[in-house]
Amino acid sequence: MIRSLYNWRSVLALLAIIIVSGTIFYSQYLAKKIAEEERQKVEQWVAASKAIITSTDLTLPNLIHNEQQSIPIIETNEKDSIMGYINLDSARAAGDPDFLYKKLKKFRSENSPLEIRFSDKPYIANRYYYGHTVLLDEVRYYPLIQLCIVALFIFFALYSVTVRNKATQNQLWAGMAKETAHQLGTPVSSLEGWVEMLKESNTDPGTVQEIKKDVDRLKLVSDRFGKIGSTPRLEELDLVQQIRSMVDYIRKRAAGKVQFTMQVKDQEKVFAHISGPLFDWVIENLLKNALDAMDGKGEITIAIRQLEKEVQVDISDTGKGIAAKHLQKVFKPGFTTKKRGWGLGLSLSKRIIEQYHKGEIFVRQSEPGKGTTFRIVLKK
Repeated sequence: MIRSLYNWRSVLALLAIIIVSGTIFYSQYLAKKIAEEERQKVEQWVAASKAIITSTDLTLPNLIHNEQQSIPIIETNEKDSIMGYINLDSARAAGDPDFLYKKLKKFRSENSPLEIRFSDKPYIANRYYYGHTVLLDEVRYYPLIQLCIVALFIFFALYSVTVRNKATQNQLWAGMAKETAHQLGTPVSSLEGWVEMLKESNTDPGTVQEIKKDVDRLKLVSDRFGKIGSTPRLEELDLVQQIRSMVDYIRKRAAGKVQFTMQVKDQEKVFAHISGPLFDWVIENLLKNALDAMDGKGEITIAIRQLEKEVQVDISDTGKGIAAKHLQKVFKPGFTTKKRGWGLGLSLSKRIIEQYHKGEIFVRQSEPGKGTTFRIVLKK
């Protein structure tokens, strides 16, 4: 079915190309015929003008002369000084001294002049420069207008399909996230009960505490998934504290050869309106990706800067880096360079920052073999 749909799209695209191409060629054919007819009419008009000057019977010349009311013509002498004109705006010609000379220049570039020669020595002649009718211009420009209309149609069609696909994708993300949160709810509640029973059964407090941490972690994951697809409540929170807590969490799970550094200029608190659980999820995803890129050794630097209208958070690592050909795809669902993983972490991070926090997240710089820097921008 998909292949059949693809074939139909190809056939329709081919038909559209054939129709537009045929229209262009036919329009050019018509334009050429109209131009030839206009040349013949101007030749007849010039012949009639010559007959009016030299002949005694003026009935037919005057008839031909007066019937020509569409093609603009400028009459000059042998030195191209303007002597007269027809079918041009007389008001503009009277009000603008350069109007006729601009038209003369244009006519000279479009068509070769016709001439009535009165004498060779000395050379005396009248020249007639002519332009094109409105009909010829319309025929020539019609294909361009048609191409613009077709291009606009294709653009809006593609845009509507993209918007629809994105909306469908968003609904799918939200549905999967809520279902995941729902499925996690029951076992997490059960685990909380087991933790309480362990406390009452004189189990080692240290062991119970560690189990409780993992259960709390599961509750946090469930809470994060539950917030996907719904409008989160944003609070004014200290980004330094939020990020430091996630760094401490990741540091405990990282190898000892990984060094974490936080840089905060001039102040220890930087406030922004965020959803704490969702923002933590973004930071966690970026830190985990940085760890995976460094293979257990290197340095991760988190720089927080507060500007006049925004807050910037840069997370840099000294890992493998990202190839230039992959930079445009890192936030797309399913894209991953790791052997394991679904390629959803960065896609979810982008959704959380851009849709829920109205901010930006992007790869600020990356160089294979030297590392990558991701930047988060939150508006104040």
